[in-house]
Amino acid sequence: MADLFIFGLGYTAKRIAAVARAAGWTVSATGSDGDIDFADSAAVRETVGKARFVLSSVPPSRETGNDPVLEAYGHALEGKWLGYLSSTGVYGDTRGAWVDETAPTGTGRRTSRAECDAAWLDLGARVFRLPGIYGPGRSVFDRIRSGKAHRIDLPGQVFSRVHVEDIASGVMAAVLGHAPPGAYNLSDDLPCSQNELVEYACARMGVEPPPLQSLEEAGLSPMARGFYAENRRVANGKAKRVLGWHPAYPTYREGLANLA
Repeated sequence: MADLFIFGLGYTAKRIAAVARAAGWTVSATGSDGDIDFADSAAVRETVGKARFVLSSVPPSRETGNDPVLEAYGHALEGKWLGYLSSTGVYGDTRGAWVDETAPTGTGRRTSRAECDAAWLDLGARVFRLPGIYGPGRSVFDRIRSGKAHRIDLPGQVFSRVHVEDIASGVMAAVLGHAPPGAYNLSDDLPCSQNELVEYACARMGVEPPPLQSLEEAGLSPMARGFYAENRRVANGKAKRVLGWHPAYPTYREGLANLA
């Protein structure tokens, strides 16, 4: 019997699984590093049926935009404690204004994600809306070393971020605290520009920051350009108030110090 079943054992879900296992839990999961094949319907349904908690980190299908987990196993989830890793991209562009969980969703480029987010909320899930995720092996340090870091000339552009360990602690706080269903923003306390982040990291590394460029000069991929198409600050007050969660890395400075 698994205490926790995870659909999609990716970068963030692996950290959640590690924290749960360190607490003495048994964890089963689908994904390339999981122990259950997503396509093995009988095995998935049997394991989900015995699990106390179910978490999905599976994104919408690129082909259909639908949620693969809900399409394949929605009926098997009835009556379970449910969690879903979503994105603060569901809020769309707010021109730098703050957003909390009461803000409208589905107005931005992440329409499929917003629809899946809403579907999990309808099931009574705890939906964790995540901004830019960073952590070991996935940070601005790695982008600088690989030559993929950019400074883009977009005055007033800001983003929110969250350290992967703070996501894990937020999810576990919701599990252990019997948090009510609903949406929870898990983000740090200091939204800032990507340029500020890159410059700070370069200073720590003792290297020159990349040149300031326009979007056109940077030659970014469509996905990367989409990242700069939206501008918002994400408020985390509900998660602090309801979950009793406080990020161990409240700003990028503590987070990067941890990674350095």
